[in-house]
Amino acid sequence: MSETLRIERAGPVARVWLDRPDVRNALNGEVIVALGAAFAALAADAEAGRVRAIVIGGRGKAFCAGADLAFMREAAAYSWEQNRADAERLAAMLWSMYTCPVPVVARLHGDCYAGGLGLASVCDIRVAVPEATFCLSEARLGLLPATISPYVVRAMGEQAARRYFVTAERFGGEAARAMGFVHELVGADALDVTIDAIVATIVANGPMATLACKRLVHDVAGVEITAALRSETARRIADIRATAEGKEGVQSFLEKRKPQWQLVVPPPVPVAAPATAERPSPGPPGSGPAPTP
Repeated sequence: MSETLRIERAGPVARVWLDRPDVRNALNGEVIVALGAAFAALAADAEAGRVRAIVIGGRGKAFCAGADLAFMREAAAYSWEQNRADAERLAAMLWSMYTCPVPVVARLHGDCYAGGLGLASVCDIRVAVPEATFCLSEARLGLLPATISPYVVRAMGEQAARRYFVTAERFGGEAARAMGFVHELVGADALDVTIDAIVATIVANGPMATLACKRLVHDVAGVEITAALRSETARRIADIRATAEGKEGVQSFLEKRKPQWQLVVPPPVPVAAPATAERPSPGPPGSGPAPTP
């Protein structure tokens, strides 16, 4: 396994753990590359039907505290070209998570700062504890949350982003739920139980339909409702009704029985350790949030 990530598989469910608890799972180049590689591999398994849902969380006391301080010290000496390349790697990793074919559930506790908030934003469902703390802290350091911004604005809404991008204020779980960023807010003792229940509902649904539903949201969100869009959505429902899965789903409902996909669960599949970047080991952890722009 990677030294920065741990991946667990149980049937059609994969769990990806950020595994740097000594630095509150802060991001560096190695973590970014490893996450991108892990989600590329999981996406391939999702397309093949071997993965139906993914949960991402952090080991230790935090989900992700932003950028690793040693990584920031290294980046401080970068040229413009090096900074651009580094940001492009982060952008590619976030896109690989955002476009993962199956639903991704974020397990949020402790710090969820800057780039960590970006990681949460690319997930489809976010479950947090009330004590979780969120912050877009980039402006405090004279930076901006540029690379994560498309996902953060979609996840928390434009009005909340207008405030928290420019103030860099911390906000808690209740505020995150009020703005719609967090879907479920539960006590620490109920966090995993709640996530397991959500994952179970996903896995109970039609495998092809689940992929198509996630893709549908991406394709219609914020799009003008034109004649072309209406025609496209009509084509999609006609297409899926004509599939074996669509026919089986309707027939099983009418016959009051479980559909076949609930009777056949793929066995666990081992996942190779994702590639990691060759970077020096991080120095001792610092204190306070460290942003990833």
